[in-house]
Amino acid sequence: MRKKLLLLLGLVGVLVLLSGCTEIDQDITPESDGIWNRFFVYPLSWLIVHVAEFFNAEYGYGLSIVLVTLLIRLILLPLNIKQLKSSKAMQQIQPELKKVREKYSSKDQETQQKLQKETMELFQKNGVNPLAGCLPIIVQMPILIAFYHAIMRTGALDNHEFLWFQLDSPDPYYILPVLTAGFTFLQQKLMMAGTTGQQNTMMPQMTMMLYLMPIMIGVFAIFFPSALALYWAVGNIFMVFQTLLIKNPMMKRDEANAGGNE
Repeated sequence: MRKKLLLLLGLVGVLVLLSGCTEIDQDITPESDGIWNRFFVYPLSWLIVHVAEFFNAEYGYGLSIVLVTLLIRLILLPLNIKQLKSSKAMQQIQPELKKVREKYSSKDQETQQKLQKETMELFQKNGVNPLAGCLPIIVQMPILIAFYHAIMRTGALDNHEFLWFQLDSPDPYYILPVLTAGFTFLQQKLMMAGTTGQQNTMMPQMTMMLYLMPIMIGVFAIFFPSALALYWAVGNIFMVFQTLLIKNPMMKRDEANAGGNE
């Protein structure tokens, strides 16, 4: 879990670093050079513009961002389902994992090797991949960065409004940052639903991320263009409903199985 936390924080750091790239003030066009521009940024920019033109409405660009966001989330849905299943499996083996760690509590090299070996055997026995939960994050980060660049470098977004905000400027009323942070917290809280207090104490990093990630996303949303904050808000709302629709049936099946075994 510690490695997973460091990986996540590292990826967020990469996002912040890349958001200040020198090309950020250059409009994206079909003639833009580089693999990043041609295969990541421009396709998203093209999609935003053409979906907006299809609606040909006052709020067309805002609607376009909402629809492109939903499209991205639907594409990532299989990976997110895998992440939910992996997270659930990891929660279920925490008591056994704790026993293994207590059994090999000594810090000498031989004991640590035995700990690593038995831990991997426990993972394999239960079909748990400790890195599977990172996969959706790793996939989403380049898309998020590319979407940020597409928004910042698509000149067609300038001076377009959606609801109460300008797409190319931060939300003046801070409603989007609050929604983004709130739904990020809610989604992570739902992910932790079904875990016992004992399991939570065994995964302190997860509890820390429950509060740290919404704060970070909310702060980013305050300073970034509202178009990007809109993407985050819609994406997180989608994730909340996704978690409710997928995880709740899984929990009910477990309760039914537990009742049948009694």
